[in-house]
Amino acid sequence: MGNSRAYPVFRTTDATEAYTQAMRLCALLAECEDEVELMAELETVEDLRKTAAVLPGATFNYVDIRTGSNGHSGWFDLDVTMTEDVVLEAHLPLYTLEDVARGSAEERFVAALGQGTAAIGWHGLWPDDPEADQYGSAKYDGVQVVFHGDDAQWGRWTEHHTVFVHVDKWGDLPRAEKLAARIGGEVLGEEQLGW
Repeated sequence: MGNSRAYPVFRTTDATEAYTQAMRLCALLAECEDEVELMAELETVEDLRKTAAVLPGATFNYVDIRTGSNGHSGWFDLDVTMTEDVVLEAHLPLYTLEDVARGSAEERFVAALGQGTAAIGWHGLWPDDPEADQYGSAKYDGVQVVFHGDDAQWGRWTEHHTVFVHVDKWGDLPRAEKLAARIGGEVLGEEQLGW
């Protein structure tokens, strides 16, 4: 049990550059899972429609809990493709969290980014390095890019985008430093709670 430890290793205001650096780190994984996790908070109808086009069939939910007149939590259940803008506007902000086949949507997802926080997560396994007493952990290892954020848990909004490496639950600063150096970066702060 437990969460990975995430180290920020690259930060920029260019979303494409952040994605490119994340892909460079993914290439260093000994193994990468077949699915990636995509998350987006959608602040505008335009952002919602763009994301729905990239992720057909995605489930959208309210960012904040909404309670109906009966006192029960409300769920967003409108068809984004068929609902008028003015109706959708009243339901914003929304979010989506979807697992998709690796390589199927990531670039289009980045191209469709709006003003809200978004993230892509690739779970995998870092190579073993017995000389440094470092061993991969399939449960914890991976790469994440958070757009408009600097928190691996999708915290406050920022203008920049942050790339993280995830390592085992005890943390592994030397591994994070090595990985950061491989893309010309460095560890940019304290370890954070990861996935």
